Amino acid sequence: MTLTTLDIIALATAHLLSLVAAGNALLTKRDPRAALGWTAALIFLPVAGLVIYLIFGIGRAQSRAEKIMRRYSDISGRYAQVEDRLKDTVLPTPEARDLDKLSRALSGLPLCGGNSITPLHNGDEAYPAMLEAIDAARNHVFLGTYIFNYGVAAKKFITALDNAHKRGVDVRVLVDGVGSLYSWRKPVEILARLGVRTTRFRPLTLFPPNLGINLRSHRKILVCDNIAFTGGMNISDGNLIKLDKPEKGRIQDVQFRCEGPIVSELRRAFLLNWSFCTGEFTPLPPLAEAGQGTCACRVVIDGPGDDADALYDIICGAVNMAHKTVTIMTPYFLPPSRLMAALRSAGQRGVDVRIILPGHNNLAFMSWGIERILPELLQAGVRVWHQAPPFAHTKLLAVDGFYSLVGSANMDSRSLLLNFELDMEIYDKAFHDRLAAFMLSTLAKGREVTLKELQTLSLPARLRNAAVWVFSPYL
Repeated sequence: MTLTTLDIIALATAHLLSLVAAGNALLTKRDPRAALGWTAALIFLPVAGLVIYLIFGIGRAQSRAEKIMRRYSDISGRYAQVEDRLKDTVLPTPEARDLDKLSRALSGLPLCGGNSITPLHNGDEAYPAMLEAIDAARNHVFLGTYIFNYGVAAKKFITALDNAHKRGVDVRVLVDGVGSLYSWRKPVEILARLGVRTTRFRPLTLFPPNLGINLRSHRKILVCDNIAFTGGMNISDGNLIKLDKPEKGRIQDVQFRCEGPIVSELRRAFLLNWSFCTGEFTPLPPLAEAGQGTCACRVVIDGPGDDADALYDIICGAVNMAHKTVTIMTPYFLPPSRLMAALRSAGQRGVDVRIILPGHNNLAFMSWGIERILPELLQAGVRVWHQAPPFAHTKLLAVDGFYSLVGSANMDSRSLLLNFELDMEIYDKAFHDRLAAFMLSTLAKGREVTLKELQTLSLPARLRNAAVWVFSPYL
């Protein structure tokens, strides 16, 4: 077959574009295996490889994330005064100071003392405390959540938020654009009809096209004047453990009530999200005064699109610096490679690493993917337990008797690399011990996972687990 001049030009153009795309892969891919794979495909399959790279390889999500983070950075500069007003705290031990130094470098925020942090278990404890704070607010109520499902709990929140709005309180409600779809009847729409200011983070739209399930705001914040709440708990009847409903629909979780200067950081985090969604800038109120609490805290606001993965790096740093204990409770455990390496290393050097996972996961495929990676950890000396049902959505990390991390992030790639998350560091022995005691009491009621049971899984089960694990960066 004779090639025409047009064919030669087309092939030459395809090869040239493939080389350009290969250069893009080499410069932008963070994993060398991904960079090598794409480069080889583009060089040896210039036409097909180019088409596939244009569809899947170019980080459109990453590009959108970079735009979002640039806008966040612009907005953050307007709220930078909180950083200047927070009085830094000097920690008593070298180990704590080393971890604080890392976290400060990654987050850009000082550690502030004088905070009181109270764990609230399940919606049965958390929701009444949150509603009481809304009812007592006289200046502002800022609520940000991923899921706000209509039901018994939502009705009480709608009433409390509407009453606060009617008495002249500045009430704002922000939900994620995908998270809001979990409920057919949407509380955020009811509140908007009542005159409460509401907004959605990156709602799904056809025009302009925005149908991505990545880059979601998974943060949970409620700020009522000088009291705040954060953690991993959504607003849903599933969190009401004592509600008369089937166990399958119940969700265990922990939320945290905060008082002290850390409230100002949580308020800033909400207003940062609000300004991104609405373009509205609100000056920060006076700094919340230090209370009688003993906790030194820092809020870590994290999201993709930045050169540094602050939260991911902080978690890896905390595990790598651990000398005695690391205790993790998380519902979704498919950690990226560096965190897997840090956990294995900690176990191999004799650190008592314990991981507590749901015995029953609400997403069965997550359990399958988790089963694929657990043998690597068990062989390194890490111990793993399955928590007794109902499903546990709790996200906690406790290290070496002085450090705790709580918030919205799971120990998986979606949280640490694809979502916008908010966690809170807490440096305090008494708080750590309280959190660790809760996790150990939960562990005592659960079942330890053994290497033998995972090694004796059937071949179909192991193939299924491996197939799910391949997609773990996107689950």
